Amino acid sequence: MAQRPRPSLPTSSQQQASRAQHLHDVDAEVDTINSEETTAIGQIDDVAGEGSREALRDQLRRTLSLKEPSGPLKPREYFVLTDAGKPVFASRSAAEDSEAFSSTMGIVQALLSVFIDDGDKLRCINAGPLRITFLLRSPLYYPESVTRSHLDYLHLQILSIVTASQLRRIFERRTNFDLRRLLNGAEPFLFSLLKRLELDLAMGTSSLHCLQMDPGLRSRVADTLVPITKLKDTLYIILVARGQVVTLVRPKKHSIHPTDIHIIVNTIHSPSIFNSPAAASWIPVCLPKFNPTGFVNAYISFLRKPERKEADASNNDSGILEDGSDNAGDKAGAASQRSDTPLDAGIGLVCISGGGEFETVRGWCDAVAEKLDSHGLLDAISDTIDSGQAEYSVSQLGVPGLRHFVYKSRPHVQITFPVFEDPYNELEERRRIITTYQIVYDAIHAKSDQSEPLKLQCIRTEKEIIMGWITQLFELYITLSPRLPKTAVINAANAVTRWVKKEEGQLFLRDAPVF
Repeated sequence: MAQRPRPSLPTSSQQQASRAQHLHDVDAEVDTINSEETTAIGQIDDVAGEGSREALRDQLRRTLSLKEPSGPLKPREYFVLTDAGKPVFASRSAAEDSEAFSSTMGIVQALLSVFIDDGDKLRCINAGPLRITFLLRSPLYYPESVTRSHLDYLHLQILSIVTASQLRRIFERRTNFDLRRLLNGAEPFLFSLLKRLELDLAMGTSSLHCLQMDPGLRSRVADTLVPITKLKDTLYIILVARGQVVTLVRPKKHSIHPTDIHIIVNTIHSPSIFNSPAAASWIPVCLPKFNPTGFVNAYISFLRKPERKEADASNNDSGILEDGSDNAGDKAGAASQRSDTPLDAGIGLVCISGGGEFETVRGWCDAVAEKLDSHGLLDAISDTIDSGQAEYSVSQLGVPGLRHFVYKSRPHVQITFPVFEDPYNELEERRRIITTYQIVYDAIHAKSDQSEPLKLQCIRTEKEIIMGWITQLFELYITLSPRLPKTAVINAANAVTRWVKKEEGQLFLRDAPVF
């Protein structure tokens, strides 16, 4: 279950007035699209024939006009409970009034039961500016689309600790089992995940955001990771830097789902792993998209770590959750654990194995680490990050009025976006623009039971224009000045797609080697 204030929407009369104005603008704009001299792949001006143009008009007529929220967006609060109403996890402290918290969970369970008895599922409750969203993954309840995806990630992170088959067996025997006993000590993984989810565009778009770097350097790193001799039961070998995948190698018969990679990255950067004094760690982990019923073994070694002061500063900039622990009782200690999570720090090597050849894997990873260091590849990765070459500014595109964008390559299942600059370098503004991206993403993919998905969706606010566009090859979410005419918005979208196409060798992980 999750709670989040809703963006305020226009009243019916405001919507009609706004829609009438947009209809005029849209018709004028679409009629001039074919006169623009733009030729990027999958362009909007490929619309030919009156029937196609009319369909595009219908798409653009769905433009939304949002009111700006009256105050800053509050962080979501997350709660997990079992079928029997037993609390499992809360993103804020429940220790101050555990009786009231248990009573609240009992009411939630009763509400869900009413709908289940009628053969229905409760998706959300709207109460004024508050929306309470539910996700049911029996035997657990997760109290509409974006928040539900966050709850789904929370469920998958729990499955990485306690497998689906284990949960089933436990609750078949004892429906009122207190799952917190099994999750004791695992709360930092969940808090770390929730911290990422608020602002992580890759997780929100079910994709990866790989580290931008020279393709030649990426290729040399990948070649170093390919085992020369066969490693029995090895599934994936991943190199991560600054919280992003540099490259990965895998057997020919195994692919890897982006969600599993997010679970791995979140797990290795949790305080208990990252702050461990040990040179390397072995942990059992379930990868739910690979096999939700069993564990694999993850060997984790951080080859480079930042100075403690730098890691703390990085985390303080990105922290968004209120302090609190669900059942530890030591609020300050739990808060300290969560605030030490370095989301964008270090270079880590991860080897996922389905077997128990621990010493063989350890020896191979040590040899790879030595080779990466002796060949200067670790220094090259660090230099790429330190010199700013691992990111780019929207100004590099030279597109008038362009403020930000998110581009998803659908064949690669990866995204790229520029750094958040003024005004979006402020946390509240960044939250606001990401929330607007999420609204457009929801509409394009019909995530909230819309009648059909959309090819184009545009939101105009007092501060900016945000447009979403989906084709077979890509998805684009673009933010521009509110003063631009819609023809300029379309020209900007085409310019972004051309630029990404030209730079995709550096922006995306392509042709990762297999063994």
